[in-house]
Order: sequence, then structure tokens, then C-alpha cells
Amino acid sequence: MLEGVRRAVAEFLRGGGTYQRAVESFTRELQRELIRADVNVRLVLEFTRRVKERALKEEPPPGAGRREWFIKIVYEEMVKLFGGESEPQVDPPRTPWVVMFVGIQGTGKTTTAGKLALYYSRKGYSVGLVCADTYRPGAFEQLRTLAKQVGAMFYGEEEGRDPVGIASRGVKALVERGAQIVIVDTAGRHGYGREEALLREMEELASKIKPDEVALVIDASIGQKAYDLAARFKRAAPIGSIIVTKLDGTARGGGVLSAVAATGAVVKFVGTGEKLEELEVFRPKRFVARVLGMGDIESLVEKIRSLEEVSRLEKDMEDIVRGKMSLRLVYRQLMAMRKMGPLSKILQMLPGFGLVQELSQERVKLGEEKISRWLAIMNSMTYEELDNPEIIDRSRIKRIAQGAGVRVEEVRELLSYYKSMKSLMRRLRRDKRLLRRLGLEV
Repeated sequence: MLEGVRRAVAEFLRGGGTYQRAVESFTRELQRELIRADVNVRLVLEFTRRVKERALKEEPPPGAGRREWFIKIVYEEMVKLFGGESEPQVDPPRTPWVVMFVGIQGTGKTTTAGKLALYYSRKGYSVGLVCADTYRPGAFEQLRTLAKQVGAMFYGEEEGRDPVGIASRGVKALVERGAQIVIVDTAGRHGYGREEALLREMEELASKIKPDEVALVIDASIGQKAYDLAARFKRAAPIGSIIVTKLDGTARGGGVLSAVAATGAVVKFVGTGEKLEELEVFRPKRFVARVLGMGDIESLVEKIRSLEEVSRLEKDMEDIVRGKMSLRLVYRQLMAMRKMGPLSKILQMLPGFGLVQELSQERVKLGEEKISRWLAIMNSMTYEELDNPEIIDRSRIKRIAQGAGVRVEEVRELLSYYKSMKSLMRRLRRDKRLLRRLGLEV
């Protein structure tokens, strides 16, 4: 998949032919490569339909080339296809944290338990491994050896035949020994299609040891079959996560990742090789950047997004000067300031607004802490209050402050900022000559 997609990206960016024809050609090639990588045909068709629709209907912001804009669209839609922009939460919210592994036999579940133990050990956590696989010969010895290799504590009962009892005693013993993260490796099942037994075992073990997280381990080679397994797993264990193994050695990785993403389940880690160090957090954005073969794809996307932000801000400022001032617009300004720097610098990027010297005074030079507090205050307001701040009286100020966790004075400070900006814009509206120089008419 990688080589074909990278080649298509390179050819598209080199140009040649009309933009519409280039888009058609690129999306056809992308369809072929994704289907070859075992991504579900329906998902591929939906994905390319969205890409073409956006590419031919949406206009790039001023300063952005159409072909760069198109690659940004492909990037964003591929990120959605493989799980979205949000990254999984890998650090436990509290300790001790118990993770129970389940999976079909042969997926590399026990090795992955060792990899995860190493990952958390290197992050400074005290980790313990429990062998609750009483069926597979050699499981006890394999996990004990892995624990020794990665510097983790180990619990197992070599002659034991009760996985539920072993898991329960093991978790208790390791927590008492100071383990902050306990990983319970359970027995697998032979072959996909026997998920009922797998899920029954998971539920029985989970009811006894009450894990904080249930991790389903899936072999990347199963491709689209992952959809059904992940969907059923998600219904049985909504708190679960998924680890995909052997992602390096199969062209069907795209199939399993997109299938899992389609269920709404979370892929937390992927195994990228046989070594214990070869386990990494699955970040859809980085995965897509690799697929597209552009190490700086995120820089390109950020560049386009900055241009979009400026374009949006330009429209907002036009609305403000025309008297359409509201706290919604202030909210958008503050969010933009977080991404792009001080408002005075942003305004210098807008056509004509560099002429307005008053806007670069202290009133627009806000610190990051103040921005955070003001955003929290506005998040505590109703839509009516954001659109019409004049209705905010003493009782509303008190309620807003309590909801945002700030002092009443800080709410008043924001309202004062809003009023001063509105007053400034009112004065600007009276300066017809300046408005003409800004290219605005009121």
C-alpha cells in the first residue's frame, strides 16, 4: 500500500492535466491501493466519494494552492478512515491499574504482554505480569522469561488449572508487592470464528478480577474480519482497547485498522516487529503521514489550517467592524490566538488591519493563563449570553463564575474587555476614510 500511495501523491503534486482530471486519477489509484491493502470496499468508496466531493466543491483559503489543498483533504479523510485525530490515553488515570489481555491463540498475545510491560517500565511504572493461561503448554515459562527480560514482577501457578482463581490471586499479590500496572495474560482460542468462547471467558474473568481495562489483541493478518470481532468485543467491554500485532509483516494492516475504526473501538497500540521494543502508540495522523510518504505532511496541513484560520478571522473582523460584535466572536479570536500567537500579530496578517494602530495596544496582548480563564468563563455561559452579553447581570455573573471555577471579578474583567472592544469598533465605524482603506463598507 505504501509505495503505491506515495507514488500517486508524488505524481499528483508534480502536476500535469487539469485539476479535476488529476483528482479523478489520484482517487482511482488510491481506491486500488486501499482495496489491495484489504480495506473494506464500502469504506473505500465512501472515503473516495467524500474526498472528491470536498476537492471539487470546497475552495482553498487565499494563499493555498489547489493541489496542496487537495492533499490536505486526502490526509484529513484518511485520518478519519483510520480512527480520527484524537490520540489514545495510554497513561493510567490512577494506580494500581489492571489490564486484562484477551485474544485468539496465535496473535502474539503473550509477547505483546511483555512488550507492554517494557513500554510502561520505561515510563517509570512498576509493572507486574500474571499468567492466567492454563491451557497452552509453555505459556507459564514464556511469560516468566519475558517478565525477567523487561524487569517486571511475575505471578503464575505452574500446576494450576483454575485461570479465574490464578488471575484473582495474582492481581492481589502483585498489587501488594507494589505493582502500579498489572497485566493479566489469559488463554486464547483456536481460530477466528470462536469469539463466543473468548467473550464468555473475558466476562467470567472480568467479573472476578474487575480489571480497569480489557485489551483485545488482534493479528493484523485477519484484515476485514476484525470488524465483527472488534464490534462484538466493544459491546461486551465498552471500557476496552485494542492492540494490533504483526503490523509490519502484512499488507492487510489497512484492513484491520480501518475495520476496527469503523466500529468506534480504540486501537491503542500496534506491534511493528518481533523485538520487545517494537510496540508503539497508534496515532492515526502519524500512520497516515507514513502512508502518504510525506514526513512533513503535518506541516503542510498546519500551513493550510493557518491560512483557513486567517480567512475565518478576516470575516469575523469584518463582522465586528460592521457592529456584529458578540462573545462568540471573542471566543473564536481567543482560540485563534492560542494556535497562532498574539492577536496583534494575527491582525497584521489581515488585509488593511495593520493600519489600525489602536488594536496593537495592551488590550489585545493577553497572556495564556488569562486566555484559559476567559475560555472557561465563556464555556460556562449559555448561547443566549454569548450572543447578547448585555443581559448578563449580577446573578448571572455569580452563576458563570461558579461554573467556570473562577472569581466574580474575572468574569467582570472579560465583560469589560468585550465592552471596550465594542466601543473601539463603534468609533472605527464612524471613520469612513479608514473603512475605505480597509476595504469595508457599512
